[in-house]
Amino acid sequence: MDEAVVLYPSPTIGHLISLVELGKHLLTHRPSLSIHVLMATEPYSAGKLDTYVSSISGTFPSIKFHHLPTVTLSTTSATHHETFIFEVLRLSKPLVHDQLLSISRNYTICGIIIDFLATSALSLATEVLNIPAYIYITSCASFLCSYLYLPTLHQKTTKSFRDVKDFPDIPGLPPIRGTDMVKPFLDREDDAYIHFLDYAIQTPKAKGIIINTFRAFGVQSYQDNIRWTLCA
Repeated sequence: MDEAVVLYPSPTIGHLISLVELGKHLLTHRPSLSIHVLMATEPYSAGKLDTYVSSISGTFPSIKFHHLPTVTLSTTSATHHETFIFEVLRLSKPLVHDQLLSISRNYTICGIIIDFLATSALSLATEVLNIPAYIYITSCASFLCSYLYLPTLHQKTTKSFRDVKDFPDIPGLPPIRGTDMVKPFLDREDDAYIHFLDYAIQTPKAKGIIINTFRAFGVQSYQDNIRWTLCA
């Protein structure tokens, strides 16, 4: 059977574009690959995804989009929009399972590249379906440093980061204040924070981590700090 790589972005236009660009790079190196993009329900009907998908489908026939059935959110209010995304992706987990099985009937799935916001699908790919899974960080390497160090920071204090004045140093980052962390990290009682904390713990279980950056940014120094963070 032909070989395929599955991409699983969060249902937002910025994350979708970033992962599809990665898919294009894969095709540059392996034109024989078939790229399959799993599309979860948009938590808000912006309509941008459909326009973009139509454009890519008409230009890159090797990139195929699979629209997962619509899921119904159990909540309509949240402090951070990431909470809605996490809920959509959590509810879509059995749908992802079915779609991966469907794809595997016609292709050999070499691996699945999962948006870090969709880390809920990691155990499904690796433990249930035995597919090599990689976590894709759509942000920069410095964010990854703070993200992977989140469980350690969580253990160092019982306060929310917004209330921490003397903030511990994070490997790979210059000294920062607790309030400098990304907004979903500021309140340890918030659902978004709880999800990010759990996913940061799960991420090292992936076969690898792919970062949206390039060598000219001095990636080697970040790699050294990320290795240290994973061992901390």
